[in-house]
Amino acid sequence: MALSFAIIGGGWYGCHIATSFRALGFNVTIFEQHQRLLHGSSGNNQFRLHLGFHYPRHYGTRIQSRDGFSRFVERYPGLSSPVPQNIYAVPKNDSLIDFLTYKLIMTSSGIEFRESPTLPDFLSNVEGCLHTPERVLLLEKARQYFTQRLGPFLVTDHRVESIDDRPGGVYVDGRRFDYVVDASWGHFIQPPIDLFFEPTLLLYYEANAPFPAVTFVDGPLCSVYPTEDPTLFTLSSVPHTPLGRFNSARDARAVLDRVDTALVTDKARLMEEQIKRYIPAFSDTFRFVGPQLAMKTKPLGSFDDRSCYVYQNGRIFSVMSGKIDTIFFATERILSMLEAAGKDEAVGKESSSLRAEIVNVDRLPAAV
Repeated sequence: MALSFAIIGGGWYGCHIATSFRALGFNVTIFEQHQRLLHGSSGNNQFRLHLGFHYPRHYGTRIQSRDGFSRFVERYPGLSSPVPQNIYAVPKNDSLIDFLTYKLIMTSSGIEFRESPTLPDFLSNVEGCLHTPERVLLLEKARQYFTQRLGPFLVTDHRVESIDDRPGGVYVDGRRFDYVVDASWGHFIQPPIDLFFEPTLLLYYEANAPFPAVTFVDGPLCSVYPTEDPTLFTLSSVPHTPLGRFNSARDARAVLDRVDTALVTDKARLMEEQIKRYIPAFSDTFRFVGPQLAMKTKPLGSFDDRSCYVYQNGRIFSVMSGKIDTIFFATERILSMLEAAGKDEAVGKESSSLRAEIVNVDRLPAAV
């Protein structure tokens, strides 16, 4: 009989794990609290398919992004598109890393890029920049794709209330499954790590002419990135996009519920002031459209780790990651854990036969 899985969360990770498990012959049911897939942080993000350039200070995140990028394009060729001009720029005085070190890190990581021989005219206070082949996610196509493939197995507009792990199975709101995959990013089950919930305010701008994607690295900087609508861009800022850090999702959600026009106006002013340090003519090209509210879950600490981890507690797997392109690592890690558990059950706890196979020197012929 095929294994049955309940998957909590219809974001990129929940959808990918569900379709992968279906292809392997498993029975899956995916629970999503909203009426559509990719509604939460998966749909309220910068639409960026990463290659690793965002993370010069964390090797694991960089390599997972690099490898996951090519696998994503191969597996889902219609769910992203190339960004015609994508620039990573290192500011002269505000970056935590100098341009030469940044370039050497990316070279040693085997990530494709092209160095700009001259700086673009629209940039200011920049030491150097790289052109990269990152892509933009096509969110609406992704929703249609996963809805078509998972339709009979979707339970939308349903917030899971209880998970009961018993010896004979794990029960989700009274329904029995063999295993549960919690892809809610700590909103339902707390993974065995210290984390915090970060409400965010992402700003959208309309461009009056074609404009490159520009990301300033590394540290408390900013970026402007296109969406699936080529005339719409997101403006994000490390110090100004977050609205605080909270120990519970409920407290973070309460902050989002209190966002008003005064806060949005102030955040837009701060973000525009920051990016105009590097793109002085920003206001000549972009017109503010409005904000988008979301919530992120991040590990506690000052390190820059946004790679993917999977934790297991009995029949429940919890997934944590910061980037969409590590969905393949999550799926394979769960399968690896399942395989290891199956082998342990099959082999049992028999004692080792190694000692019996070692030659007894007392029985060897005497030396001549």
